[in-house]
Amino acid sequence: MATFECGTDYLTSSQLSSPLELLGWSEFFADQVLPIEVDFIPRRIASVHRARIEAIDVTGPVGLKFPSNTTTGDYTVGDWVLANALTDLLVRRLDRKSVFQRRPEGGRGQQLIAANIDTLLIVTSCNADFNLARLERYLIMANQAGSNPVIVLTKADTAEDAGKFQAQAEALQRDLPVIAVNGRSADAVSLLWPWCGIGQTVALVGSSGVGKSTLVNTMTGPESDRKQKTGTIREHDAQGRHTTTSRSLHAISGGGWVIDTPGIRTLYVSDVADGIDTLFAEITELAPLCRFRDCTHAHEPGCAVRAAVASGALVADRLERWRNLLTENRDRTPVVSGPPHGNKIVRKKRY
Repeated sequence: MATFECGTDYLTSSQLSSPLELLGWSEFFADQVLPIEVDFIPRRIASVHRARIEAIDVTGPVGLKFPSNTTTGDYTVGDWVLANALTDLLVRRLDRKSVFQRRPEGGRGQQLIAANIDTLLIVTSCNADFNLARLERYLIMANQAGSNPVIVLTKADTAEDAGKFQAQAEALQRDLPVIAVNGRSADAVSLLWPWCGIGQTVALVGSSGVGKSTLVNTMTGPESDRKQKTGTIREHDAQGRHTTTSRSLHAISGGGWVIDTPGIRTLYVSDVADGIDTLFAEITELAPLCRFRDCTHAHEPGCAVRAAVASGALVADRLERWRNLLTENRDRTPVVSGPPHGNKIVRKKRY
């Protein structure tokens, strides 16, 4: 009997109430299925292309047809859908328990990246790619998405002092797990195993060249028939070439599922106020103690946040980065306005 570890719990295949749980199915999705839909088959989206969607169910890879009035852009890897077993026609998408998305520069809508993720593995390397400001942005997006963030430091075997990188990353957010790995070593699998147990879904995000595809290949094992392409980096700035061109779902050897994603060159913050509050929890918790409810923490008397900076309890740089990210989020978050019954118009906030 197979035994799998999930966090601090151990599960066996006999403890599953449904084979669908191997794919990440849970009561959250089961409760959405209406009585008139019990004959439809739950399927999970494994990859999304411009003109087609690939899916899996308990039998393995399956076809999935979508209605003529549906676009593939409405779906993302990790989504759960209901399909007609006889025709393979997609009936509807189930609500997501988490969704990682971003707003591209100049775009009005959000670009879907992955859905129903339990843990977001934010991958960076112990070299020139390591950038605290970029990691903060990924953490904000993970917090906003409703998934647990874990920072994975790759190429730790090539660094003179990987612990220095690890300490800096751990200081970014309260109780943040930071794991240093050699992405090619089997030890990486055991280090990441607490988040990769049976039925769990992780997604890898990060810049090109940090070793995401290498790590996916290690996690999926040598028996996987869906190996990801890997590439090289420029030594002077650790910049890599895009080797992953689309998002895809892969089975982890002996465990859950991993979603690989293309490298993101620029990550803007937009519509992520809750994610910022979580990243800067020490500031969020101090704010209600200020004398004035609308305190900007810049010049007002009786400011608890500025008092914490003065006492050394709060690093001044943290407060400055918090201000900058709040400003960017405010300026880049569009507001929806228009008549109550009609097409809504998206406009940028003005201050």
